[in-house]
Amino acid sequence: MELQKIHHVAIIVSDYEVSKSFYLDVLGLKQIDENFRVERNSWKLDVALPDGGQLEIFTFPGAPSRPSQPEAQGLRHLCFQVADVDAAKQELERKGVAVEPIRVDPYTQKRFTFFQDPDGQPLELYEA
Repeated sequence: MELQKIHHVAIIVSDYEVSKSFYLDVLGLKQIDENFRVERNSWKLDVALPDGGQLEIFTFPGAPSRPSQPEAQGLRHLCFQVADVDAAKQELERKGVAVEPIRVDPYTQKRFTFFQDPDGQPLELYEA
């Protein structure tokens, strides 16, 4: 077996419209497809990531919230590579998103910062 790349990452959100707006309007990602699955009373939004991968955004009635931050078991965070972390941070802040101070990775010397989606999912910006 030879794994080639990550095809998609799936997340469950509490408020579909709020999260849809966040990922499409605030982050500027592009919608691929959107479906309401009647049998599950669940929305599924497929979003294109710049590298060809996808983000799948789901709703499920009664899904529990994330138990703790940031070291809950399971997915720790999603990271988006950017050319200029300062500019990306400023753009998010202009759109009303709280962003942590920029840090430097002590191993790679690369600059990064964290922010959260509307459900508290940790998201990272990592400077290339």
